[in-house]
Amino acid sequence: MRVFITGASGHVASAVIPELLQAGHEVVGLARSDAAAAAVADLGAGVRRGDLDDLEGLADAARDADGVIHLAFKHDAMAAGDLASAAAADLAALDALGTALTGTGKPLVGTSGTAMIPMMGVTGRPGTESDAFDGGYRIDAENVLVGLAEHGVRSSVLRLPPSVHSDLDHHGFVPALIGFARENGFSGYQGTGDNRWPAVHTRDAARLYRLALESAPAGTRLHAVGDEGVPFREIAEAIGRGVGIPTRTVKPEDAPEVFRFLSAFVSVDNPTSAEITRELMGWKPELPGLIEDLDAGHYFS
Repeated sequence: MRVFITGASGHVASAVIPELLQAGHEVVGLARSDAAAAAVADLGAGVRRGDLDDLEGLADAARDADGVIHLAFKHDAMAAGDLASAAAADLAALDALGTALTGTGKPLVGTSGTAMIPMMGVTGRPGTESDAFDGGYRIDAENVLVGLAEHGVRSSVLRLPPSVHSDLDHHGFVPALIGFARENGFSGYQGTGDNRWPAVHTRDAARLYRLALESAPAGTRLHAVGDEGVPFREIAEAIGRGVGIPTRTVKPEDAPEVFRFLSAFVSVDNPTSAEITRELMGWKPELPGLIEDLDAGHYFS
């Protein structure tokens, strides 16, 4: 299968591209800069120059492919607090990709997040793949993807947890938390830190992206979750051990100063099940969980 990937020079793609190539697929990755193009080429993929705002280019690349994996997102805008423009760009890109694939039966695998589930009001139980909502931040993109199943696209969406961790992770939430801890001189958690974050190893997630591309039923929501829910205090303690600094609680009013752009996420209780995904896709996470991965030391070298 000839696969077009957006966000091809990013963290998750650095595992997805080798996973696809190893399975015998041909890969073409979107790259917006010389450095990104070099990174994609080094992974063994072909390069298509362009960016998320080049809607005609995205559509052309989708038409030329046998399937698409959409990983790109304007994380820089999100980190700057401009969630609206990041979400709008994502929706525009999905519209271009989906329109190009309409009626073809080809797969389009998109990306969302498990953290949206508690933010949409699901509490007191693990979130599941069956949890769906009328609209909201990133939920709108999910709904567009699922809706494409009615237009002849074998669409699916993978919800990623807040922590997608591995030695490939250099700019995600965990490196950000480590950076904040170093700057603050302590590793923090909010309140008692009993709220839970799900997590997945990058390479386990990459395998699920491949499986979704190859065989996910149209209109499927999938959970790329290994650890169902790690108490945030344990994450903070592992970061404290790794950096060699104390761990302590942070008052809610101090969270924006301590956790910067992640202040809205650190207190979220986001236990998430992947039981439906495991049964449907025959997927089982095999690599280390988040705390074991943090204790391995590569995040701190």
